[in-house]
Amino acid sequence: MHILLAGFLVADIVAADLERVAEPGELVLAPRGIRLSVGGHPANIAVDLVKLGLPPESITVVSTVGRDIFGEFIVRTLRSYGINLMVEVAGDSTNKNVILVVRGEDRRFHVELSSSTLMRASHVMEALERVNPDIFYIATGIIGEVDERLEDVLKRAKSLGSLTFVDTVKPVGKSWDFLRRALRHVDVFHCNSLEAVEIAGVDDLESAVDRLAASGVKLLFVTLGEGGAIARSRRYWVRQRAFRVKVVDPTGAGDAFCAGVILRLAEAYGERLRSVNVGEIPLAELCEILAFAQAVGASACTAPGTTAGVSRELVEELLRSQASAVMCSQEVVELG
Repeated sequence: MHILLAGFLVADIVAADLERVAEPGELVLAPRGIRLSVGGHPANIAVDLVKLGLPPESITVVSTVGRDIFGEFIVRTLRSYGINLMVEVAGDSTNKNVILVVRGEDRRFHVELSSSTLMRASHVMEALERVNPDIFYIATGIIGEVDERLEDVLKRAKSLGSLTFVDTVKPVGKSWDFLRRALRHVDVFHCNSLEAVEIAGVDDLESAVDRLAASGVKLLFVTLGEGGAIARSRRYWVRQRAFRVKVVDPTGAGDAFCAGVILRLAEAYGERLRSVNVGEIPLAELCEILAFAQAVGASACTAPGTTAGVSRELVEELLRSQASAVMCSQEVVELG
C-alpha cells in the first residue's frame, strides 16, 4: 500500500485552553503553553497515520516550504517519523498559522500564506509518477497553480489507477470553480458543512450533500464538529452523532478524520483497493468507516496541537466504549 499526500504545509503556533482572548494591552497566560507544531492537512494526516500504525515508508508527502527556520522545522519533524518527503523550497517564507483556542469556543486562525501558493503542478505530477500511489490525497484551496490544474492532476492519478481523495479549505483569491470542475474525477471527498453549502451553491446542507454527490463524487464525507458527521455513497446516506471527549483543542480533527478514512480503507481492502468502487461500499462497512474516522477525529481534540492526541489505543478505547451507541442512534437512508 502506497499513499501520496499532497497540499499545503503550515507551521502552527498554538495557544490552547485559554481563559479568554486578551484585550488590547492585556496579558493573558497560556495555561498549556504556546507550542510550535507541524500543520497543514498532508502533514497532519501523515503523522496521524504513523501514530495509528501505518508503516511510515508507505507514506509520501509532496509539498513546499519556505527558506526559513519554520520550513526546516517541518521537514525535520516529518523525517523524524520516517515519512518519505518530496518537499521543494519555494520562496523565503513558510506558511504560518497562529491559533488561539479559548475554552468552549471555536478556534481563531491568523494565517500567513506564502510557500504553498508557489506549489507547482509539475512537481505533484512527478510525485504521482514516482510513487504510483494506491491512494492519492490532495488538500486544495491555497496551493497556487495546482488548484487551477486540479482536474489535470486528478485525471493523471486516475490514469495510474489511484483512488483519489480530495479535501479542501476555503480558497483565497479565487472561487470554488476550480474544485467544481474537478469533482467528477474524485472518488472520496471531505469537507465541513460550511464548505459543502458554499461549494454546492445552495442554502441547506441536505441539498448540498445531494448536489455534491450528483457532481460525480463517489463517496462523500461531511464533518459537523460537535454535531457528528455524514457519509453519502451512491447507495446510502448515513449521519452519526459525534463521539464524546473532553475537548482541549479541536485543531486537526478534520485531518484526523481523513486519516481514519484512509486507514480504514487501507486495512479493509489492501491490495484490492484500486479495483474497489467506493461508491458501492456495503452499508455495514460504510457505517464502520464513518465511526472509525469519527473516533480518530475525536482523539485529536484531546490534546493541544493537531496530532498530539491521536493514538491507536485511544481510538480503540473510544470505539469500545461509544461506537455501539453511536451506530445504534445513526440515521440511515437507502437511496433509490
